[in-house]
Amino acid sequence: MSGSRRPTLKDIAADTGLSMAAVSYALRGLHGTPETRQRVQEAAERLGYQADPVARALASGRSGSIGVLCASLEDLWQQRLAAALGRELLAPDRNAWIIDSAGDAGRQLELAQHLVDHRADAIVVIPIDPAAPGWSAIAEQAPVIAIGDALPGAKAKSEVVFDNETGVSTALRRLAEAGHREVAVLSPTLRAEIDRPAEEIAHRIAVDLNLKIRVLQCPHDLAGATDVARALLSGTERPTGILALADSMAFGVYAASRELGLRIPEDLSLLGYDDQPLSQLLTPPLSSFHWPLDDLVTDVVARVTATVDTNRRVRRTTVVPTLIERGSVSAPPT
Repeated sequence: MSGSRRPTLKDIAADTGLSMAAVSYALRGLHGTPETRQRVQEAAERLGYQADPVARALASGRSGSIGVLCASLEDLWQQRLAAALGRELLAPDRNAWIIDSAGDAGRQLELAQHLVDHRADAIVVIPIDPAAPGWSAIAEQAPVIAIGDALPGAKAKSEVVFDNETGVSTALRRLAEAGHREVAVLSPTLRAEIDRPAEEIAHRIAVDLNLKIRVLQCPHDLAGATDVARALLSGTERPTGILALADSMAFGVYAASRELGLRIPEDLSLLGYDDQPLSQLLTPPLSSFHWPLDDLVTDVVARVTATVDTNRRVRRTTVVPTLIERGSVSAPPT
């Protein structure tokens, strides 16, 4: 091309002898034979053509961007999930924005509105405060797919809910059957105004099992989790069993136990909740719950695609965990 004019689809169509529609489809890899797509791509490179994402968004009504709004990327499980979603959501006409809410429920809603304002085609969220009233307004402005907890006050397009009833009750029953009566649960958040189903289940199941239970807020990072575990295990009413609602928190329990000269599981039994690969390398290896990450990612990507393409609600599904026993639970010390 001579001069400074920006090459257009019309120029590629004239060069290849194809229609503009055929050129557009070929550039996006949607239709046409491999030979046609290659011919169009070669012409685009030769002419110096570059797609204009703003023009494409205006023409299609889509930005091609999917927001993945995590609760906290200090959580190793969320890191793995976000990385997998980022890979699977990447396509010629689509990309993913991975955003960290840093464990702040108010900030998460602000970030969700930011995604709405920047015309995200859909928002995938791991909600910190599922019951926050702000989610209703967000869901009215953009399709929302919730992972983990449902959004009871919002019309989400889809929800992939974790079966915390099975996970938490199985964990506490395992500790009770081993003989534990003093149990602590480490949770990512404990603010009274936040309704977290896993914590509510823990209190309810504890009554049925005759457990004396404490639920403590614990961060995901190793230093913060170690501080919480150290304070808990140094107290006068030290629990004999702990359920950490993330393996990253359980790592802090291992660190604090080593500092205090406590042995796992002889002095303290411990269960994790998301089966991190590193958990197998601990001494002893951490018993934890496996959630089918690969299946979850496939399901979420399919829901995003269906939501963006059809704008229809997709029926909620529930993900069930499996307890993986590795040796970090035994009878309490006598």
